[in-house]
Amino acid sequence: MLMIRVSSQRPLGMLLRRSPLRMIRYFSSTLELPSDSYLPGDISSGTPLNVFTPKHDFSLRSTSSEVHDSIENPLSQGLTQKSIFSIISSSPRALELRFIRKWPNFFSELGRSNLSLSSSMIQKFLEQSVRFNVEPMDFVHNWQVIRSLGLSNDTTIRIFEELPFAFIGDGIDIGCKIEFLKKKAGVQLNEINLICQSYPEFLSFHINGRLKPLFSELYELGFSQEENRKLLLENPRLFLSLETGELSRCLSLLQGLKCRTSIKERILKLGRLRAALDLKLRIDFLCSYGLSRRDVFKILHVEPRTILYSLVDLEKKIEFLLQKIGYSIDCLVEFPDYLGVNLEKQIISRLQVVELLKSMGGLGMKVDLKHLVRLSRRKFYNLFVKPYSECEQIFGGSFGACIFDNSMKPKHPIGLWKLFKPQRYYNSHYDIRNMKGFMETMI
Repeated sequence: MLMIRVSSQRPLGMLLRRSPLRMIRYFSSTLELPSDSYLPGDISSGTPLNVFTPKHDFSLRSTSSEVHDSIENPLSQGLTQKSIFSIISSSPRALELRFIRKWPNFFSELGRSNLSLSSSMIQKFLEQSVRFNVEPMDFVHNWQVIRSLGLSNDTTIRIFEELPFAFIGDGIDIGCKIEFLKKKAGVQLNEINLICQSYPEFLSFHINGRLKPLFSELYELGFSQEENRKLLLENPRLFLSLETGELSRCLSLLQGLKCRTSIKERILKLGRLRAALDLKLRIDFLCSYGLSRRDVFKILHVEPRTILYSLVDLEKKIEFLLQKIGYSIDCLVEFPDYLGVNLEKQIISRLQVVELLKSMGGLGMKVDLKHLVRLSRRKFYNLFVKPYSECEQIFGGSFGACIFDNSMKPKHPIGLWKLFKPQRYYNSHYDIRNMKGFMETMI
């Protein structure tokens, strides 16, 4: 049996501190916090000490009253039990007294601004101050600077949630970006609040490196300020995330579309800029599945109907392709017309017919994606459905019955052929005499 000799001058805690693994195992298996000492109120009972120990040895270097004060201070500021344990898990140093004692003045200063902070905001303030070693009054100063620009409380909180470094040190020049948008896009202050709440990340962009080239490209392509403003307010994230040259490439693709005139008119119905943004939205969506931008441009060039489908419909088609049919996303490069057909009316019904034939053993050929996508309805019916009456109900009845069904609207009205019958030409006596004279000269 291993015996440990403990000296009166060196307590057991000092010996265990030499080995972090032993220290964690010791406290996690033996010690628990008393219900009335470390944690105040109803959150103290049965709370294990290893909540503190694995991340930081603050609880070993502090007295019971210091640990109690470290948790009592943030609780008095509105922090919840869940937030406290989240802070301990991610940034244990945030609850040390030398940090906590700096924050009451900060929260009282914010309280004078009639700003109500949630527990998640207080938690983020504590974590960021420890992470960047920032004094609380730096947050207060930058907060007041941002508020002086005319931004609302909700907008300022939203900016801090996404860009906490804007409140650290000198921060970022938010006012310069706001004035740039007012000048170039013609937006008002209340609209600036909406843009910042929707996409606060644009405040971290450099004006000369990102924003100025974007608006210069827009004006070179012939788009007016009002058109830019309208689409900026409609989707700030999509509009401001455009890379330099990306809009020009989207417009060149739209200009070179080879499709039916009706499809092209539907794509460009709301204007060239709106069509280009819709195209970019679908490009980013397809790229999120692992396709390269080069392949996505090829797909959209061959199958422009993809632009007309919503992202929800495209997601259903791709998930059905990957999960149900079992193909990879790369097959869209070879079969881009899969994205342009109706999923319920064509793909699902044909796949059900093929699966039924497989279960019956009546499928004598390998069925590929081209059979589901590129075969016409009549050809697919003659090849897979017509020999098997069981498949007609799945496919929607026989092909002939579908054609002559009275409930279906015919392609052309009955009797339309009469309108295309050439008009009868009635010869006059003068024309007959001229033709006879011409024929007599040839005899």
